[in-house]
Amino acid sequence: MKNVKSIGHVAVSVKDIERSLDFYVNKLGFDEMFRLERDNRLWIVYLRITDTQYIELFPDAVGDSAPPFANVGFNHLCLEVDDIDGAIAELTSKGVVLTAEKKLGVDHNYQAWIADPEGNRIELMQLGEKALQLQAIARIKAGG
Repeated sequence: MKNVKSIGHVAVSVKDIERSLDFYVNKLGFDEMFRLERDNRLWIVYLRITDTQYIELFPDAVGDSAPPFANVGFNHLCLEVDDIDGAIAELTSKGVVLTAEKKLGVDHNYQAWIADPEGNRIELMQLGEKALQLQAIARIKAGG
């Protein structure tokens, strides 16, 4: 589908909506946009990442935590940042613990990892100068 512009939203089921809102709003800094109800109960909370990209939090999930890394299905959310060291410093000052320290990945991007209160894995990524993604885009734009 060539007409897809971007990923519009990622939906995350959470067990404790208040704890998750504290994390996504107060620690990651995403704005709450609006709430939807169904059958007189909170159904979805929309959080803004950008003007066209959102996270939907669905409360009242079952289970104790997100599935393990190797399970079929959603694996992780990646948030691209301009300054990974600044992002790490900001998050750790707010009590967010890194689940994996900053390193240069095989795709030539810097990455560090955190998890939300439900255990959903979140990658922080800063594109490197030699990022394979940038090289691939350049080839596509050049027609090859």
